[in-house]
Amino acid sequence: MATLNESQFMQLAEATLDAVEAALDRSGAEVDCVRQGNVLEIECEDGSKIIVNSNAPVQEIWLAAKSGGFHFRRVEDRWCNTRDGSELFASLSRVLSLQCGAEVNLKA
Repeated sequence: MATLNESQFMQLAEATLDAVEAALDRSGAEVDCVRQGNVLEIECEDGSKIIVNSNAPVQEIWLAAKSGGFHFRRVEDRWCNTRDGSELFASLSRVLSLQCGAEVNLKA
């Protein structure tokens, strides 16, 4: 895995957060999204939140939900969970489905 410089990472992370927002819009999930810089806050109908943000010093995308915290690193052209290798959008779909109480299937 090649290390990106900070500018490359920030461009890629920004594009990823944009893609997450677009996927949420397409999904029809009953959530509200607020984006401030490198932090995307997703609020479910019950008021609970899921946070997706980039962390430049370690070149990761972080996901925080009721079910736990997850870190994703870029491997080739995918963001992969540092623990189990699962892909970011699949993991986010899973935690959103659990937290929203309805199936959410996000596609990049």
